[in-house]
Amino acid sequence: MVRYMAKTKIFVIHLKEIIYTALFAGLGILLIILLLIMFFNKKDDATTTMTGSIYTPGVYTTTLALNDTALNLEVVLDKNHINSVKLVNIDEATTTMFPLVEPSLEEIEEQLVDGVDIDSLEISEDSKYTQTLLIDAIKATLVKASVVTVE
Repeated sequence: MVRYMAKTKIFVIHLKEIIYTALFAGLGILLIILLLIMFFNKKDDATTTMTGSIYTPGVYTTTLALNDTALNLEVVLDKNHINSVKLVNIDEATTTMFPLVEPSLEEIEEQLVDGVDIDSLEISEDSKYTQTLLIDAIKATLVKASVVTVE
């Protein structure tokens, strides 16, 4: 009978090599997890950012007709807040013919910028019809800017 003698081989593994291998393996796993989160989580990110918004940020305009004059009402919005409301192309003739338009709009803008909801604005008795006309135009502008939530 022939006996085989096994030669014992001794491997020397340095502690430094173990630490480097574990560190690179951990970084590799972390990189793979981050890549998976970045590329496969886009749908959830879009819905969560849009559900927290009331408006699409931007500048929106609506044409307001007063007799034969067309005025452009401009509303500047953030995602949750109205920043400003103003008439863009108002001239002296319109200001003379309709003297309550600019002061009424300033009162409305002041309330909206302060965070008052458009349905609960305080309307003064002096310019009730002018303010109602302006509020309707602002509501029409806000409809253009409202965020549509898809579920």
